[in-house]
Amino acid sequence: MSEGCAALSDAELLAILIGSGSREESALSLAARVLSLGGDSPAGLAGCAPQELMGLSGIGEARACAIAAGIELGRRIASAPASCNPKISRPSEAAALCMEEMRRLPKEVFRVLMLNVKSELIMKEDISVGGINASFSHPREVFSGAVRRGAYSVILMHNHPSGDPTPSAADIDTTRQLCEAGRILGIQVVDHILIGDGVYSSFREMKLLP
Repeated sequence: MSEGCAALSDAELLAILIGSGSREESALSLAARVLSLGGDSPAGLAGCAPQELMGLSGIGEARACAIAAGIELGRRIASAPASCNPKISRPSEAAALCMEEMRRLPKEVFRVLMLNVKSELIMKEDISVGGINASFSHPREVFSGAVRRGAYSVILMHNHPSGDPTPSAADIDTTRQLCEAGRILGIQVVDHILIGDGVYSSFREMKLLP
């Protein structure tokens, strides 16, 4: 209370979420063991399910859910737009909007960012969840939400669970098909952004948009 949360270590912050220790172990010691699951980094805990946390002695269902909820809340804060309708003018801005939310997803998720005529975000919509190495999205699913909401343009986005955002041949082919579908519908595809682990690739920046 006197010095603020920023003065606390990762283990101390986690100990507050855990609440209390036991006769054998303090909350701070238990928090250190939880952190070890993520390689001694809070970021490493982002992919841990509550069931994994419950594998540690001293972590029951309530504590596991509290930790998972705290991590998810932090992720949502990090990925939340600064305003209700942020303007997206550059690929870096679109990537930053979704990076923390998508960088550690275990499966490919195909997302559409819908923009108005001022390039302001109308809505984000997840279209499909693929396997560990592939995601497929049909033009009908990709553009149906954009049509309903009167979007002027869209930014396509999906993550690569490998952490490497280099476009594959399938990514390039899918982008070509979706750009053509967008032209028919009168909705411009302004970019396709691939999210890796803290890095991204932009079809617009790489001049790969057809």
